[in-house]
Amino acid sequence: MSSVGHRDAGAIILAAGIGRRLGDSHDGPKVLLSFDGKTLLQRHLEALGEAGVGDVSITLGHRGAEIRAEVERLGQAGRVNFVENPRYTEGSLVSLWTQGELMRSGRPVLLMDGDVLYDSRMIDRLFEGAAENALLVDREIEPGDEPVKICFRGETIVDFRKKPEHAHDWHGESVGFFHFSPATAAALWDRCDDYVARGVLKVEYEEAIRDLMLAEPARFGAVDVSDLPWTEIDFEADVERARHTILPQLANR
Repeated sequence: MSSVGHRDAGAIILAAGIGRRLGDSHDGPKVLLSFDGKTLLQRHLEALGEAGVGDVSITLGHRGAEIRAEVERLGQAGRVNFVENPRYTEGSLVSLWTQGELMRSGRPVLLMDGDVLYDSRMIDRLFEGAAENALLVDREIEPGDEPVKICFRGETIVDFRKKPEHAHDWHGESVGFFHFSPATAAALWDRCDDYVARGVLKVEYEEAIRDLMLAEPARFGAVDVSDLPWTEIDFEADVERARHTILPQLANR
């Protein structure tokens, strides 16, 4: 897909977390996990570059100096902005809230979880979405409470949570990648700011997105990526799945 027309978008990569659930297998930032000689961060930057996204803003927290060093090693310092989140232990909503400068810049924004190994075509799918705001859905959802679920009635999104509250016809798993219009990016920051101001911090950033979805569902649409390989990496078993199941599919492209 041509990268023309995507250069005005900025990308946010959330990479501030500690990653405690990986246990002793990895004690650094998850974006520095390496697969076939490339860190997740390198793969993000390459995929965004291929899609024509020139500006990337990374939220730093846990051992952020190591992420800075990786960007330097990759020769990507000129296109990457770092936003420090000294409150990174308070959760992902605060990490998104710290990105207010880009979210209120009047530009389209891509929001991406840093701990995902994925087929780079997912970035193009985000831009191809017909709705003003797009997110990615995988219909092959894993069972349990861990996946964030996108719930639909027909083609309308009616809930967006790990434990949905509203009745729905079907649901899929959120990849954790989003494409927001300038107006929605600013509105999302306002929602995050409201949560922070009220001290409601024991929620993930998806809760603020959910608020906007339920208020104006017609402005959001999901793009199906069930045919593309990907995995979020939270647990040691996810690292093994990434290495032995997902990576070979990416190598065979």
